[in-house]
Amino acid sequence: MGPESLDRESLSRLQLDRLRSLVERIARDVPFYREQLSGVSPGDIDSLDVLSELPFTDKKTLRDQYPFGLFAVPQREVVRIHASSGTTGKPTVVGYTRADMALWGEVMVRTLRAGGVTEDDVLHNAYGYGLFTGGLGFGHGAEVLGASTVPVSSGNTARQLMLLEDFGATVLCATPSYALVLAEAAEQEGIDIASRLRLRVGFFGAEPWTEAMREELEGRLGLEAFDVYGLSEVMGPGVAVECAEHRGLHIQEDHFLPEVIDPDSGKPVPGDGEGELVFTTLTKEALPLLRYRTRDRVRLTREPCPCGRTTARMSKVQGRTDDMLIVRGVNVFPSQIEEALLGVSGVAPQYVILVDRGKDHLDDLEILVEPTPEAEARGEFALKELQRLAQTRVESILGIRARVEVVRSRGIERSQGKAARVLDRREKS
Repeated sequence: MGPESLDRESLSRLQLDRLRSLVERIARDVPFYREQLSGVSPGDIDSLDVLSELPFTDKKTLRDQYPFGLFAVPQREVVRIHASSGTTGKPTVVGYTRADMALWGEVMVRTLRAGGVTEDDVLHNAYGYGLFTGGLGFGHGAEVLGASTVPVSSGNTARQLMLLEDFGATVLCATPSYALVLAEAAEQEGIDIASRLRLRVGFFGAEPWTEAMREELEGRLGLEAFDVYGLSEVMGPGVAVECAEHRGLHIQEDHFLPEVIDPDSGKPVPGDGEGELVFTTLTKEALPLLRYRTRDRVRLTREPCPCGRTTARMSKVQGRTDDMLIVRGVNVFPSQIEEALLGVSGVAPQYVILVDRGKDHLDDLEILVEPTPEAEARGEFALKELQRLAQTRVESILGIRARVEVVRSRGIERSQGKAARVLDRREKS
């Protein structure tokens, strides 16, 4: 496994050497960091503990430096540019040198191998291609590994089902919500997934998903589901991945140095406490980032894994510090609601969370959810009982009043990429 199985002392020495080089380089080549690191020299970096004393970078920084203000190399050395969707204001822009592309290929090969993928596999890549890093990231890694790659991108579900069957795909890469769309479409077409498709492994990311969702994906698609983590600013996919033990996601620590901080104070969270995930990119050339605040809520453990990897493991993303809803003074995360809903037999993994201001000026929380086909077939009375059970469970877990409405099958719009689960109308009321 190479760097993935280094002992902690050797890995820490490697990280410290690379952190010193990073600080020296960005202070020299990036005006923003030159100002932020005024008075700091590489010689001051004598321990990884010093990291917590260095300044943060966040998404606002990238937007303020739009488009190329944080690049640490001349434009002629940048061979790839990606960007966020930019639906609100300017997008965040990231760049890659040839060395960055080689690094991306390396960590993506590690990602795929963690799920047992080899050059004998056929990989169906249903992540979106374009400025979003997901599709091209997985495609690049699969080609470096040598797997046969089908770059189908997202959408056109009927065609995807045909290609999955005809090309004999063994690996599926997609957002979890779109993977469920594929499963649902196959069921509606009467396709027996077990006998007609050869899928055995799936890599699902780009949106948080729960253990209950894992059971749905594995049960309906007949594969082993692996959680993957990445974000464009740090690299794209390839930052962390589950191994076959499914005890957390292994972070590629020789390239991405993780921390967990209290999102309010910015101080390190002791032990394995939950907090906001922060990354420092140790080896990127075009867009090196110091202590980038991801806004993702996780826990970290550095205990060695039974798989033999010694790198730190992060928990599944529990939500984002900026997607937390405060409803009647209570902190509510969409992942809590998903876990509560999918714990009720008869509830399908299709839901929308609506938050509005009631006539009494207090917050109203409404959740629309679909029943499974079996539950719907049992009739109106059964649906009302399902609604009561789901509402009771949600309220008991959240500790606040909520209204759950079971709608008809296909009553909730399907996503071709990342699912839009939350609609907060309070700002408009």
